Amino acid sequence: MTDKTDRLPILEQRRIEARVIKPIHDEMVAQVGREKADAILGAAIEKAAIAQGREFADEHGGATSLDGFADIQKHWTAGGALEIEPLERTDTTLHFNVTRCRYAETYKALGLGGIGHLLSCNRDGTFCTGYDPRITLERTQTIMSGASHCDFRYSFKPEAGGE
Repeated sequence: MTDKTDRLPILEQRRIEARVIKPIHDEMVAQVGREKADAILGAAIEKAAIAQGREFADEHGGATSLDGFADIQKHWTAGGALEIEPLERTDTTLHFNVTRCRYAETYKALGLGGIGHLLSCNRDGTFCTGYDPRITLERTQTIMSGASHCDFRYSFKPEAGGE
């Protein structure tokens, strides 16, 4: 099992990506309109999230589990990027609320609050597809969309196949 210790904290990675994506998104909006630009960006980010999930699974030799998934959350919370209120952790559930999201704060500060959900929030569930499709996310609200907290409810269904 390998854990890349030289990995850039995800918040910093997202900040760098956002600075590159902003002018590209602005140009797409000018040429094809907001709806189509958002759809293109959203599809590209989802594909990237799935690929990143596979990368993390490969680093763990493909031996994925909900415990392994919970362990890699440290990359997203590094440097206080997320403040989390743990709720439930079993072999098949990982439930928590995010009570502060510096990703949302960063996107708003960069003038990207309107697409922050595409740049970060939409990655959360699709990342699971690449990491282990037996893990699913149910979330009904996000700080990015103006809620007081994000409600992360991950479930693991071993009977769904995988590995």
